[in-house]
Amino acid sequence: MTFLARTLGTLALGLLTALPASAQFFSADEVVEVSLMPGYRLDGDRHMAAIRIRLAPGWKTYWRAPGEGGVPTILRLTQAEGVSGMAIHWPRPQVFFTNGLRSIGYEGDVILPVEFAMSTDGTAEVAGHLDLGVCQDVCMPISVDLGGLLPAQTLRDGAIAAALSDRPLTAAEAGAGPVTCAVEPISDGLRVTVRAQVPDTGNDETMVVEHRDPMIWVSEAVGQRQGGWLIAVADVIPADHGPFALNRSDLRITVIGSRQAVELNSCTG
Repeated sequence: MTFLARTLGTLALGLLTALPASAQFFSADEVVEVSLMPGYRLDGDRHMAAIRIRLAPGWKTYWRAPGEGGVPTILRLTQAEGVSGMAIHWPRPQVFFTNGLRSIGYEGDVILPVEFAMSTDGTAEVAGHLDLGVCQDVCMPISVDLGGLLPAQTLRDGAIAAALSDRPLTAAEAGAGPVTCAVEPISDGLRVTVRAQVPDTGNDETMVVEHRDPMIWVSEAVGQRQGGWLIAVADVIPADHGPFALNRSDLRITVIGSRQAVELNSCTG
């Protein structure tokens, strides 16, 4: 159940900083290995598999919302025999600051659990592409072809189970209170001010605001803690760059700190 092919030239395609003439370039095989973990059947219509990403020391990859200094990790299926849908369960990420840019992701090895909705009781087969970025002093966008079987066996994989347990807490688990979003129009979209009553999550607290439509861009949220409240402001910009009707339930709000992360999901008016 390993990757079938890797597509990348040997040159780094992006730079975080200007590099000296003596800078070393890397090939993908030197810094990352990606494989599909076949996983186990949860019940009659769900299967938990995973993608394992092994990184060389000092390298990192990115979360679903990578920040302005990162590259989003995206899985696209091209074959799904016996599978009707999927969802990635993202482990708790870290926040990195490099040359004034914030990025959100993972160092070292990371396992991304992938839950599949099944349309068969037997073995299923999947294939697809994983697009991701890996960074150290240089950043490389990589596309990996993945494929394999999802067996009907029910013996749990401990590594996948551990990755599932390292998820952000729900609002109820964290003891979070109300979350409100005040919305005002700006020239190219909307400005959202989020007020969230959430316990301290540790140092370098970061609030991330996402829109469920990937075509709608959301800026990095800028804010601060005021006692038991986090207050942050983000701009939400659609493809046509103008004010639009925002459904607050389409916003996903995550708070990430050094000790824990909390998924707050949508907000009220």
